[in-house]
Amino acid sequence: MSYALSIRLLTTFDDAVARTRNALADEGFGVLTEIDMKATLKAKLDEDMEDYLILGACNPPLAHRAVECDRRIGLLLPCNVAIRADPADPGTVIIDAMDPEVMVRLSDEPGLHEVADDAAEKLRAALATLQGSGAAE
Repeated sequence: MSYALSIRLLTTFDDAVARTRNALADEGFGVLTEIDMKATLKAKLDEDMEDYLILGACNPPLAHRAVECDRRIGLLLPCNVAIRADPADPGTVIIDAMDPEVMVRLSDEPGLHEVADDAAEKLRAALATLQGSGAAE
């Protein structure tokens, strides 16, 4: 069972982050949270890892519709998007977005299907924008 929508880009990490933010914004997503895993693990555990940033993206109309269907669905919001350098392939950055179908699998609320479909369509469009401008082959 897949829980991610993923692409690979041939670019720098910083470029991938900037382009991902723009592509999400173009689809109506704002970034509510940002977690720098590399910095956090270094500061808290003195562990090193590749560049890895988690963006908590939210599309307010979609989030509102989801919460109206199931108040508990807030546990799965916002839509997380992870941007990470591929340690096995320098110069490649992986963009993973949580597949909104996950919330449908975890909730028995029928109204969430339409919300998840709409969110998936917007996330796929954002990834397609990124893929069209520098994806790995």
